[in-house]
Amino acid sequence: MKLALALSPLLALCACHMEPSTSGADFTKARELMVRTQLGVRNIRDSRVLAAMRAVPRHEFVPVERRREAYEDTPLSIGYDQTISQPYIVAYMTEQLAPRREHRVLEIGTGSGYQAAVLSQLVAAVYSIEIVEPLARRAEADLKRLGYTNVHVRSGDGYRGSPEAAPFDAIIVTCAPERLPEPLVEQLREGGRIVIPVGGLYEQSLYVLEKRNGKMVEHDVLPVRFVPMTGESRRVP
Repeated sequence: MKLALALSPLLALCACHMEPSTSGADFTKARELMVRTQLGVRNIRDSRVLAAMRAVPRHEFVPVERRREAYEDTPLSIGYDQTISQPYIVAYMTEQLAPRREHRVLEIGTGSGYQAAVLSQLVAAVYSIEIVEPLARRAEADLKRLGYTNVHVRSGDGYRGSPEAAPFDAIIVTCAPERLPEPLVEQLREGGRIVIPVGGLYEQSLYVLEKRNGKMVEHDVLPVRFVPMTGESRRVP
């Protein structure tokens, strides 16, 4: 996951900071507190999304030395100049995707694997692409270790999506291209959604796009700041 921070006017309501000796029970309590104070009192209403956020152990997707901060209302570094996203934005993007149990979802930007793990609770399968190979390997290992068997991770440039596995019912992108990649539009089913940040380094918006009669209908829903999409995206005029 490559999100820096959602630039929401909502204030952080709970730090959920824990001591280094935190036990499994403490993590469970912190996760519940995160859902209640960071998500439930904001605008996350989908009960399935809230349940998924309650179930997935975010601390398992951060470096060991950052685990005591795992449930704070902030992104955290996972190495290679990347981050695990702020819990609120993970929940918000997931809800905007409108996931259904039968959906097959494409994720561009695996990062830590946390977003994929959340989605895996809600859909049939997640196909995730990560351009930083060591992150892809680590995320794949962590997802397998934790039992998320319906997530399929591969290393590569996500700009062109995954045509061999297309079409997809929904696509989520966790890095910001300057414009919507056309290959992703082509790989989306009719009626499907793409949730994607678009813009330059200092001015980005999160868009929800729906495919209607072959055309993309867009909604600008939230100002955000993600790391830029790299690879082929940088070379497309």
